[in-house]
Amino acid sequence: MFLHSPRSAPQECGSRGTVPRYMALVAVASCLLVFNACSSASFPAASGAPSGTNSLPRLTISALVPRAVIGSPYRATLAVRGGIAPYVFSLSSGQLPEGVFLSSETGALSGTPTTTGDFSFSILVSDSSRLSKEQPLQIAVANTTVKQEKSFSNLQQRQGWTGYGQGPPDFVDCSPSPCDGISYSMNHGIKSPSMSGAATQYNLSGTAVYSDALFNNHLIGSFSSQGLPDDDHTLVPSYHTFTYDVYFYGADLQLAQAVEFDINQFFDNLGFIWGHECRIAGGHEWDIWDNVGQRWVPTGVSCHPTNNTWNHLTIQVQRTSSNELLYKSITLNGVTSMLNQYYNPGPAVDWYGVTINYQMDGNYLQSPYSILLDNLTFTYD
Repeated sequence: MFLHSPRSAPQECGSRGTVPRYMALVAVASCLLVFNACSSASFPAASGAPSGTNSLPRLTISALVPRAVIGSPYRATLAVRGGIAPYVFSLSSGQLPEGVFLSSETGALSGTPTTTGDFSFSILVSDSSRLSKEQPLQIAVANTTVKQEKSFSNLQQRQGWTGYGQGPPDFVDCSPSPCDGISYSMNHGIKSPSMSGAATQYNLSGTAVYSDALFNNHLIGSFSSQGLPDDDHTLVPSYHTFTYDVYFYGADLQLAQAVEFDINQFFDNLGFIWGHECRIAGGHEWDIWDNVGQRWVPTGVSCHPTNNTWNHLTIQVQRTSSNELLYKSITLNGVTSMLNQYYNPGPAVDWYGVTINYQMDGNYLQSPYSILLDNLTFTYD
């Protein structure tokens, strides 16, 4: 279902329905309930703070900051999630680049670097309830402007992933695991089976049937895990073309009601959720998410991933010049199916950023199963 800020994961309906959720980045959006003959529905997600009642006030800080260029004005704001504002920031160890300073009140790193090099340091943030968190960081100062990378590779092993449980009837996010009869987890650095030597295993089990595990990563914008906070709100609206490329592996894929792969973009109070779900127990067909109608739409494209082998999935989408969502194509194991279907965006008040989701849906028995992801690359332009 929908909830949170920068994440969104649709789901399926072979014996139930699924729906993508929105990603707000910090706030939890109101949840949409959809019921059908299947008895429950799940929605693509957004991503941000957990919406369940079991969430903890853990304090987290963005783990990456942008590169700097000598002689050019620099500014980066450390995004903090959890705890109770106001926050106090301090340099606990290491050294900032000469000419760059830390604001103790806002967490902004600003100034004009005067020397090149890699500068390692740690920032300590404390909140009003005396929670504190120390985060090691590094700023690389280059001689010339570095062309901005337009892709993130091996995302399955990068930081920034957050997990949530979702269960019927309302599919409100809960955390930490176990919660509301749902158990979910991630295990990074899996060497075998693996293609890169660092796969990530995602697990779902529990006692609440037709429950889901949603894993979300805020890539660009608010709470960016990749050092692109886009404080001046110029980057996110400039991107139009996105590709989600990943390998996934499971020994018991037939136990999944569905698996979902979502791309989310939010700006100007608009939500672009390109939700894709492969209904496995639900009929072996790809569905895509209708943002306005809040429903899954069958594509007629079959989805038959294979057990005990790496399945290669590539999803290509686009935001048109008139702000429509274009579902371009789905390629599974070398077979490309052109979709070329257009939809209008939905509302997403005060949400900002680009996020991706991976979601696992439980079946009528909530049979436990695991799926590994590897070589996850997200491309944007």
